[in-house]
Amino acid sequence: MNKRASGVLMHVSSLPGDFGIGCFGRDAKAFIDKLSDAGCTYWQVLPFTPTDAYNSPYASISAFAGNRNFIDLEQLYEDGLLTQAELREQMYANPYSAAFDFLELRRIPVLYRAFTRADEVYRAKVRAFAEENARWLPDYALYIILKEANMGLEWYDWTDEALKYHKPEAVAAAMEEHAETILFMEFIQYTFFEQWKKIKAYANDKGIEIIGDLPIYVALNSADVWANRHLFDLTEDGEPKNVAGVPPDYFSEFGQKWGNPLYNWNAMKADGYRWWMDRLAMSFKLFDAVRIDHFRAFSAYWAVPAEAETAKEGKWIDGPKMDFFNTVNRTFENPKIIAEDLGIIDEGVLELLAETGLPCMRVMQFGFIEDSDNMHLPHNFPKNSVAYTGTHDNNTLLGWLWEALPHERAHALDYCGFPGGDWAVGGSDSASCRSMIRALWQSPANTTIVPVQDLCGFGKDTKMNVPGVPNGNWAFRVTRDQLTGIDFEWLKKLNKTYWRSKPEPKTAEEPADETEE
Repeated sequence: MNKRASGVLMHVSSLPGDFGIGCFGRDAKAFIDKLSDAGCTYWQVLPFTPTDAYNSPYASISAFAGNRNFIDLEQLYEDGLLTQAELREQMYANPYSAAFDFLELRRIPVLYRAFTRADEVYRAKVRAFAEENARWLPDYALYIILKEANMGLEWYDWTDEALKYHKPEAVAAAMEEHAETILFMEFIQYTFFEQWKKIKAYANDKGIEIIGDLPIYVALNSADVWANRHLFDLTEDGEPKNVAGVPPDYFSEFGQKWGNPLYNWNAMKADGYRWWMDRLAMSFKLFDAVRIDHFRAFSAYWAVPAEAETAKEGKWIDGPKMDFFNTVNRTFENPKIIAEDLGIIDEGVLELLAETGLPCMRVMQFGFIEDSDNMHLPHNFPKNSVAYTGTHDNNTLLGWLWEALPHERAHALDYCGFPGGDWAVGGSDSASCRSMIRALWQSPANTTIVPVQDLCGFGKDTKMNVPGVPNGNWAFRVTRDQLTGIDFEWLKKLNKTYWRSKPEPKTAEEPADETEE
């Protein structure tokens, strides 16, 4: 990511579509077309893993599995696995938000109908996929089945001790007993990955690269922890000794107690960080570049006692530092990783970032909440950075302007060359939002990313996530009309003006230079 380029942040779930959530279908291709036509290089997404009880993709039951809701049902119809009547049953009228409750009831039954119609050729492909992913997929499939058999209880509350503690003989017997249902779970994953492979290939052919998102932690109630307890900081009974979080910061005066189990980095190191290398290998198949969320934990991580009421009671513990990234560089050739280095940053994080040479992150909104010449002001962005107007955890630009203190808003609008008029007007031609996006594009940062909400000029009600608040997040979607209403020609001109346009694809081989000597 060492050339000037730009992109748009929008999760797959936020795409338009007829089935209650965005998916790997025609609307994904239409969005890619718009990015390509505008001269953008990147489409950035959020994690693809299954979401938790609060619909968050950052505390998944698997670090490897894909979200079944992203499967395009129309492709299953085209493959002869669903009928038109079954498609109509899955349609959802409200296009403005993800229909999580609807999907929870409807998606598994319709995917099972498709599975029952898969012929032996299709099933053979599923089995081959399962063999290729044997380090995670069978455990994940069985975990889902056993969790349901245990009335939804988490693995550490199961009564069968042998299965609770993942004893090999008990696991093998359960695999045999539930073979057909496991194949169904593997069918879902095979279909997910095959459909995304086609979308990614389409994007790459259009000159668009995909930036994925890798949460640093997994959930305690995940297949990963169940099957690999020794890799996590747990007691003999499977309870976390300490949990993940962050100290008090901009988002919360009490810090955030995420609750994820921490890693046993000594055990990870002993086997060459194999679980992590497998996870990164999967990510590099899915995406062209990967943003590692909460990069600072590789330097030092905030460990909160499991019984603590707030994250204030935590402490810093050293992470694996360059030993981990040396392993990454030995395992992968030129891995494209973005370091999410936001939050409380100390000298240790800065040193690790310098040693890795990874691009850092900058968030423009943060630049105007301090009365100082700080690192989040665009003129201070280093070239080796990925800069945002805001991330999925921030307010929208228009929402931020509404909530900013008067002097912060005045500073931001003056800094960004706001031409005057009513800054509070929304819509894709909002002069205040455009001024801030333009200032970002003018910055030295090699890569600039704007959330789709800011291109639309949307307000606070379209925020993707409010950190520390469990309910009411992750549901934002755009409609087809809203996407059509974005002035992509303006974005195209912006990319051209500030030398961020992706190279035009060659239509024919250029003739050789025949200059005489």
